[in-house]
Amino acid sequence: MRCPFCGHDETKVVDSRTSESQDAIRRRRECLSCSERFTTYERREEMPLMVVKKDGAAEPFDRGKLLRGLTVATTKRDVPMEQLEALIDSVMSELHNSFRYEVDSRQVGDMVLMRLKELDKVAYVRFASVYKEFQDLDEFMSELKGLS
Repeated sequence: MRCPFCGHDETKVVDSRTSESQDAIRRRRECLSCSERFTTYERREEMPLMVVKKDGAAEPFDRGKLLRGLTVATTKRDVPMEQLEALIDSVMSELHNSFRYEVDSRQVGDMVLMRLKELDKVAYVRFASVYKEFQDLDEFMSELKGLS
C-alpha cells in the first residue's frame, strides 16, 4: 500500500477491524518511511448483477429503471418513495444472497410483483399489466380474480 503522505510503498498494518456498516475491513496503517498513519478499507469486489432479457441479451441490473417502473405504477397512490426503495433493496439483497450473478428478467419481475402485491394492490395490477403484457381483457380479468 502506497503512503498518501510520502509515496513510499511499504506500510504496516497497526489495527484491523470490521467497519461500522459490516461491509468492509477497516485497516489503520503506518508508513515505514515517514511514520504517518492512515486508514484503508478493504471490500469484497462485487460482481455486477446481469439481467437476461426475453430476447436472450444480458444487461446490467438498472436500479433506476426498476424505480421508474414502480413510480409509474404507484402514481397517485399513497406509497412513499422510501417503501419503493426498500422494495428494490429487498429484491437486490435476495439476488445477491443467492450468489447468482445472472438472473432472468422474469424472475426479477416476479420478485417485484410478489412484494408489490403486499404493498399496494392497485400498483400491483398496474405493474403486472405492463410486465405480463396482457393481450386482452380476459388475461387482465384472470389476474384480477387471482388477487381476490
